[in-house]
Amino acid sequence: MSKTAHQDLHSERGALRGEHPGRSRNPVIKVADLAWLEFEKPDLDRAEVFARDFGFAIAARTERELWLRGTFAGSPCMVIRKGRTSRFIGPAFRAAERADLDRLARATGTAVRAAEEAAAPGGRTVDLLDPSGFPVRVVHCAEELPALPGQLPLTLNFGTRPARVDVTQRPPREPSRIQRLGHVVLETRVFARALDWYLETLGMIVSDFLFLDGQRERGPTMAFLRCDRGSLAVDHHTLAMHLGPGTGYVHSAYQVTDLDAIAAGGEYLAERGYRRSWGIGRHIQGSQLFDYWRDPDHFMLEHYADGDLFSCDVEPGWAPMSASGLAQWGPPVTRDFLGASPSPARVREVLQALRGDNELDPARLLGLLKAMNS
Repeated sequence: MSKTAHQDLHSERGALRGEHPGRSRNPVIKVADLAWLEFEKPDLDRAEVFARDFGFAIAARTERELWLRGTFAGSPCMVIRKGRTSRFIGPAFRAAERADLDRLARATGTAVRAAEEAAAPGGRTVDLLDPSGFPVRVVHCAEELPALPGQLPLTLNFGTRPARVDVTQRPPREPSRIQRLGHVVLETRVFARALDWYLETLGMIVSDFLFLDGQRERGPTMAFLRCDRGSLAVDHHTLAMHLGPGTGYVHSAYQVTDLDAIAAGGEYLAERGYRRSWGIGRHIQGSQLFDYWRDPDHFMLEHYADGDLFSCDVEPGWAPMSASGLAQWGPPVTRDFLGASPSPARVREVLQALRGDNELDPARLLGLLKAMNS
């Protein structure tokens, strides 16, 4: 009997008859990857200090903008613009071809315009709004940033295959050198509408669905989406979304070299007074080694390594949503990571969501609360 993706590979089971297929039959375009994420913050100097400590390199800096990058060639990872408050603006995705922007603009009634970005000269962009209200850019950059020197993986001895002899192992206590932006996770009150929009408009496909215990017939409440690059294997997820009472940024993830880069970089951050949110551990959906941190503006960022890569042939997996199902090993998931710490702002979000025209109702809310404690 042949093994499928739902036998020990990435999820407990596959779809039942009639469930969401996890992809569009005829999307407008197929984006190739995340390009960067956009934020506003009032203190760019403080943001730059954390960025360097976390392991970013500086691609460009002006009085009003800070562009962060990794060591891999390509586009920047993040732009932080000066603003009155700290807030996430939205993601920018990379178009596979310049012609995709024209096709997207015609289908959405928008226009292709010059990107005018400090770290993306010659670029063009189409600016959209997703059903959750996030501004979403799709960009095509005429020029790429060149590669920077990277952090080399350590040489490891494996049982009967020693590769390091007469040499000690001393990983340097230094920032984890970011290689690239991996994914972003968003919370939304209109999960089903937002999911279909990303599948139909940007051509993304689902790697895994999560559903609430006892509510599978109502459909999924979380999805891990990857880009469709055909036979080319790509990250298990580039975008993840889950249903919740809020609408906003949850975390973003940045690839580093290996486990030692994660751990030594984490020690470096801890010594400088930054707060770990959760880690170190290994995920189930995506399999990444992970470590989560809060920046001075309370945004959560993840160092990760060794994530799953899927081609377009792998169908979505389905699994129940639970806090204990977030990791194969590691410390217990924290309330900070789950966003479950009570606060007046969170209570207001819940009340507004229950009164609004969205997909959160009392049964869904109770199911989410149960999942966070299971």
